[in-house]
Amino acid sequence: MSKLHKPTESELEILSILWEKEHASVRDVHEIVQKTKDVGYTTTLKLMQIMHEKGLVSRDASSKTHIYTPSFGKQAAQEQYLGKMIKTLFSGSTSALVLQALGNHQTTGEDLEAIKDLIASLENK
Repeated sequence: MSKLHKPTESELEILSILWEKEHASVRDVHEIVQKTKDVGYTTTLKLMQIMHEKGLVSRDASSKTHIYTPSFGKQAAQEQYLGKMIKTLFSGSTSALVLQALGNHQTTGEDLEAIKDLIASLENK
């Protein structure tokens, strides 16, 4: 994912759907987006066309219904955005990010166990 083609918030929403489904038509994506936003089909279509032009998604146009697939994985996007967020919002401090996240968001017992396991494995390196 290049800096030049950074997804917007709306594009990230569509990418999230595509990451979950792996590939989908505009109609498939629109039906999911419409559950949380009052947006027209043509808006979803235009966004996905722009995403294709930007290289964020690939498009299989071999049939009447075009099928879109994300051009990069969710983990790659998370790594890029998280790295930038740590650098800019938290002055490079991962602990400040973690403290902010844990202090201001609900965390399950399962999440806390996973965090403890990660800390233990990092301490053992």
